[in-house]
Amino acid sequence: MRRLTKLPLFVFGLGLLGAALYAAAGGGDKAAPTRVAFNPSNPPAQAPLATTAAPGVNDTGTYVFGTPPGGGYEEELAKYQPIAEHLSRVTGKRFVYRYAADWLSYSKNMASGAYDVVFDGPAFNGWRIDRMSHTPLVKLPDDVVFVVVTRADGRIGQLKQLAGHRVCAIAPPDVGALALLSRFDNPARQPVIAEARSWQEAHKGLIEGRCAASVMSQKNLEAIGLGAMKVIYQHRPLPNYAFSAGPRLTPEMKDKVRDALLSASGKIATAKLRASYGGGDFIAATPAEYAGLAKLLKDSLYYH
Repeated sequence: MRRLTKLPLFVFGLGLLGAALYAAAGGGDKAAPTRVAFNPSNPPAQAPLATTAAPGVNDTGTYVFGTPPGGGYEEELAKYQPIAEHLSRVTGKRFVYRYAADWLSYSKNMASGAYDVVFDGPAFNGWRIDRMSHTPLVKLPDDVVFVVVTRADGRIGQLKQLAGHRVCAIAPPDVGALALLSRFDNPARQPVIAEARSWQEAHKGLIEGRCAASVMSQKNLEAIGLGAMKVIYQHRPLPNYAFSAGPRLTPEMKDKVRDALLSASGKIATAKLRASYGGGDFIAATPAEYAGLAKLLKDSLYYH
């Protein structure tokens, strides 16, 4: 009789253990949302298989075109798919656009050499020159200058005073935040980046008192005016966003891609992309412009 009373308790205990293991494995319920490195505000999204490809060029001559995370899948596809199709038509090779849902996957793909052609910011172009043997091909016109602004009635008047204070900015590895953090050598004495989805949101956070400072480009500041703000730091000019091509493209293929992007038909293919950055025409880029800019990524995962 004593054995019969213990058996149900034993079975019940196994049942609880099994349920716990099942829950831990994700059974029955959706997995809890997790935060990813760099820019967790970008929600994961699954791109259709038609726009994906094995890393790098394959036996059929397919090249992968990558861009950093930005908007939703459909929005990004509208900007970048016409460029991939244009390059395919002009070069006679197949280019496919690979959408990046978040900074973690984008950075892993870049560091593993998955991208043959990339469009992104100056720090990444500098890193790929140093580490991945990429060549900048064309860039957006005009250098980019980032400024740090505070409230005009605030007590902070020097950049070093921001150590330990909240700064509203698009999260690293956005080049504006990287430009700010590059001025602080001691990791224990740095500003705290309060992540914003856009420079407008960062500006709003400053004006509403959620942050001690904000980061934006000089061009954006000129568009809205100083108003109740003051500039406490201006970073040196940086070359603009650029297309680069990797070592799996021959020199002749790189020339074809450069010419395709600068051509009249290339202006049509890149129209939506250029409009999102102010509408200027692409111009030729050189490696010397981006040399040394990889150091802006020194504290970022995957870019050491």
